[in-house]
Amino acid sequence: MLGALSGWLDKAAEKGGDAILEAKLADDMFPLSAQVRVACDQATGLAKRLTTKSLVLSDDNDATIAAAKERIATTIAFLQTVTEADIAAPDSAVALDLPNGMTFDFTAMEYARDWSLAQFYFHVGMAYAILRKEAVPLGKIDYLSYGLRYMRKAPEPA
Repeated sequence: MLGALSGWLDKAAEKGGDAILEAKLADDMFPLSAQVRVACDQATGLAKRLTTKSLVLSDDNDATIAAAKERIATTIAFLQTVTEADIAAPDSAVALDLPNGMTFDFTAMEYARDWSLAQFYFHVGMAYAILRKEAVPLGKIDYLSYGLRYMRKAPEPA
């Protein structure tokens, strides 16, 4: 999904460039740059809380498409270092402390399923929606492009 997001940014660059990173769906929502940042943070945060591995990315808003794509590439490279053996048991305790003082207590499975993945897909979906609103030529195949590797090949004509 992060690879798909990177591809969407390529299309955004062709459409108009870096200014699109400030586009929003609504005034009270994050701009595209923050949607990308938070999606990456959710992916790395999952690994951080469920393994002993860690990656700290800057909190800066990425001002260029190239910087946003670099954030995505760094996130993907980090996630590729995580092995199944690194991941905590599904019933391990995970505490999530938010900056507003709220704390959530999850099992590892609950954190992954009910928080991290939900947040990840929300922010990736918002990035897609912003890009569509800004007339970047994206379709469903762009959203699901990562899944094409699972597609059964059509039989060769006889």
